[in-house]
Amino acid sequence: MASPLDFQEQEQIDQLKAVWKKYGNLVVWTLVLALAAFGGWNWWGKRQQEQSVKASALYDELDKASQNGDLEKANRVFADMKQHYPGTAYMQQAGLLLAKQQFDKGQLDASVATLTWVSENAVENEYKTIARLGLAGVLLDQKKHDEALKQLAGADAKSFAALVADRRGDVLMAQGKKDEAKAAYQDAWKAMDATLGYRTFIEAKLSALGAAPAPADSAASAASGAKP
Repeated sequence: MASPLDFQEQEQIDQLKAVWKKYGNLVVWTLVLALAAFGGWNWWGKRQQEQSVKASALYDELDKASQNGDLEKANRVFADMKQHYPGTAYMQQAGLLLAKQQFDKGQLDASVATLTWVSENAVENEYKTIARLGLAGVLLDQKKHDEALKQLAGADAKSFAALVADRRGDVLMAQGKKDEAKAAYQDAWKAMDATLGYRTFIEAKLSALGAAPAPADSAASAASGAKP
């Protein structure tokens, strides 16, 4: 089974291909001229590889510490990674892993701090959005509803639109804003892939509010599945 990092690396490759197609020649010549000026081409290549390898080793160390329940060590490793390898792709994954462990141990303020760091420093926008979703959940537990909604407002990766809307509905429900929560759940239901089982949970929330998925959306779904 592929690990989260395998999927992350494939995503980065796809992104690089898109950027390369549009800006390839410009990027190449800019790098060549800049690096040639400093005589640092070989050093740069080796440096990037070394950074990735070292960051990967520390991530594995953090992962093992988390599995062993050694949160103190996990925190130390993460601090080390932030100091020496903040720009590597492993940082965002490490931050999410540590934040979950902190949350599970009841260290909500620490989890908020870690998730905040990821949301502000992650390489990919998808990871920033995941961090903001996590933040909204922790802040909801802390009854900091306005702060939770603020985090969700900045969670804009399109692939997570349904989950963002669903979490927004949860926060609005906690505030007693049932009509707004209902609208958020409707948005989540419409944005969620119909093949995903999680959609049934959203329907259950709508049902609890005496509502159902928008008729127009249901009709559109039925029409899309009908044969011409």
